[in-house]
Amino acid sequence: MPFISWINPDHPPLVIAHRGGALLAAENTAGAFQAAMAGGADAVETDVRRTTDGVYVCLHDADLLRLYGDPRAVAELDLATLRSLVPAVMTLKQAIDASRPLGLLLDVKLMDRANLPQIINEVAASGAMARIMLGLRDIALITAVRTIAADIAILALVADPDSHATARNAGATWFRLWQGMATPERAAAVHGEGMRLAIMVGQPRSVPLPEEHPHFPVGHIDLDGLKRLALLAPDAILLDDPRLLTQAHPTVRSLANVTATSSA
Repeated sequence: MPFISWINPDHPPLVIAHRGGALLAAENTAGAFQAAMAGGADAVETDVRRTTDGVYVCLHDADLLRLYGDPRAVAELDLATLRSLVPAVMTLKQAIDASRPLGLLLDVKLMDRANLPQIINEVAASGAMARIMLGLRDIALITAVRTIAADIAILALVADPDSHATARNAGATWFRLWQGMATPERAAAVHGEGMRLAIMVGQPRSVPLPEEHPHFPVGHIDLDGLKRLALLAPDAILLDDPRLLTQAHPTVRSLANVTATSSA
């Protein structure tokens, strides 16, 4: 089913495949996008960085060490060199095309606001404005986007879980809470600001700390965790394997939908 928009999702919570569906295929690749689509995801999330020759590419880390054993930074490599090291790397345009007809969440890792007009121009040129949401990590970046794009959806990926009012005033339409910080009070506060709530599952790290809750790395979750999240009536859940919500445990999604309807 074609993605409608980030403004009025018709069956919350939306299932967003984190890093394209990192438990289904190599993260942030067209193969992951296709697997997420087959797994019933509503949208895919990917990360945006910039090569030294000015091309926007979809890689999570600032360097290639974790995935490819190369310590060089993405920002220090031109696209040709990057492709010789990571043949499956997608440019932003390729990611926009590969994600059709799903929604696409772009986690913009770049903190220089000078990149924003170029990214938005690429999105607009692809005719994908309604299908794309920008994830921004700084209030100033949210404000900057609103001066050039009034209608694009914006997810606040800010560090402070209680900065929902500030994010809303800057122009964010969605707010991200990590699973470990997603309390009923914070969920209600986000919705009270008129924003939609996206919950990122797992800890904010690839190797979980045993003393922290939940006891999973980023993108991973179990059935008990999904049931707890459903009670918060999130509008979207980001996880590495969308099938946990669409196939393995569809009753969790139904519970979240009922909770959202009853609290509206």
